[in-house]
Amino acid sequence: MDTIASLFSFITTPVSWVIVQFHTVYGALFGPDTGWAWGLSIVSLVILIRICLIPLFVKQIKATRAMQTLQPEMKKIQERYKNDKQRQSEEMMKLYKETGTNPLSSCLPILAQSPFFFALYHVLNGIASGDTIGVINKSLLESAQNAHIFGAPLAAKFTDNAAKAESLGASITDVRVVTAIMIVLMSASQFYTQRQLMTKNVDTSVKTPFMQQQKMLMYVFPVMFAVFGINFPVGVLVYWLTTNVWTMGQQMYVIRNNPTPGSKAQAAYLERLSKHVTDHGKTRNRREKAIVKAIVTKGRDRNEHERKFINGLNKAGLAAQADGTVVKGESQAVVQTEDGTVTTTAATAKRQQPKRQSKSQRQSGATKAAGETEPNQSTPPSLSKSDEPEDAKPAAKKGDAKSGAGGRSKAQSGQRKGPQRPKSPSKK
Repeated sequence: MDTIASLFSFITTPVSWVIVQFHTVYGALFGPDTGWAWGLSIVSLVILIRICLIPLFVKQIKATRAMQTLQPEMKKIQERYKNDKQRQSEEMMKLYKETGTNPLSSCLPILAQSPFFFALYHVLNGIASGDTIGVINKSLLESAQNAHIFGAPLAAKFTDNAAKAESLGASITDVRVVTAIMIVLMSASQFYTQRQLMTKNVDTSVKTPFMQQQKMLMYVFPVMFAVFGINFPVGVLVYWLTTNVWTMGQQMYVIRNNPTPGSKAQAAYLERLSKHVTDHGKTRNRREKAIVKAIVTKGRDRNEHERKFINGLNKAGLAAQADGTVVKGESQAVVQTEDGTVTTTAATAKRQQPKRQSKSQRQSGATKAAGETEPNQSTPPSLSKSDEPEDAKPAAKKGDAKSGAGGRSKAQSGQRKGPQRPKSPSKK
């Protein structure tokens, strides 16, 4: 434990100081030796840390989405260089460098709060062993040892024996019941957070090994929390349960208001946005304008949900602009009637297809058109061959009959010229 104290001494003192400051405030409300004062001090510490980690959380979201976008390219590299691991790693690093993506960015919030977690663990362990840590003096140490959360001491663990629990002023049954409930809630919140991410905020059109890894982590993390949780003091369980609940709520907000493109969450968000824009004829804030602008900029690269959103606006007579605003489409115009009321009507009528006519109607129309043009002809009609007298026609020659017969013989395809050889009777 001395090694841990030396490693995290730079953070142990600030953590203990923050806890003492919150304890001063809550102690004035609930009493300095109550579990509410010390428990709420730990919860407030978690909230303060997570607020400071919001910029890292934003980077985590961007990194996760960038990794999801690169999954098809990564899969191609893995298949191309599946027999050369070194070349595969080089191509992966080249892809990360070209796109500006860092796979470790998705782990930044966890890595950033790890020092605070170990510092808090060391502070609570010192309270359990009766050692002063940081700015916690003897009087605060005695106050923390007397504090109980639902009957369990702040520094008690699930693995403690009955003698250790009695020395802290509690029974082993109360300690194990409270710690077991906290461990279950901690694991369940972690599982729900990961499941919510996989079922609602993942592009379902992309099937890669990364998705399988995320599904595996959905079950591995809760088991890890359950295994390690039995060795955590009650105060650390309060810390970890609070940070899990914060992560779950923060992720729910992000999924609802800024979902991943192509996910089920995006379909639900665009449906709500389409309903609002159709009712009010405009977007509400900059965030909605930025989303509409991104959809318009994609053009033909829009996914199914984005195309459905644009088509819904067009059907409602609205058009999304390149700057993210929504205006009335060109198919509508404002018309003022005789009584002074203003109505919105279609500016351009729909193009009507001509009705299909029957054959008799088309022939009668052609005959009628031909009859109308005869009186308008100013020049006399020319003399055709049928108008010539019959005696003016030359008499037909005898050879014409032969030529006609020859023409009929030529018309029969598949026969040779000249006399045909008689067919011999078939031999049976």
